[in-house]
Amino acid sequence: MRQADYDMETAAVLMREKRYIYTVFLSHLAIEKALKGLFIRKFKTEPPKTHSLVHLVEILELSMPNKLNECVFLLNRVSIPTRYPSDIDSLLDTYDESKTRQLLISAEEVIKWLKEKY
Repeated sequence: MRQADYDMETAAVLMREKRYIYTVFLSHLAIEKALKGLFIRKFKTEPPKTHSLVHLVEILELSMPNKLNECVFLLNRVSIPTRYPSDIDSLLDTYDESKTRQLLISAEEVIKWLKEKY
């Protein structure tokens, strides 16, 4: 969870620096680390080698509020394009300041909710 917090702080720094694609990417990474932390706590073993937030949520049998679930699904869908942008101009058009800020806020809410599960 400490790594998830660190990544969310870094995402906020990138947001301030207008590095929106990587703000989105680190938001995904932070949630992934938080979910894997929950996995370790629950199952006392290493989590699967996956970047799929949806898969981790399913394994953990989490019933998240709809708004948070939507954030997880969106971040899951954009994980690869933000990790390996093949069309950076398209991503820059898609993730403007407003959209990225809302996504960052939602990701912070997901992390907060997951912390309550610890």
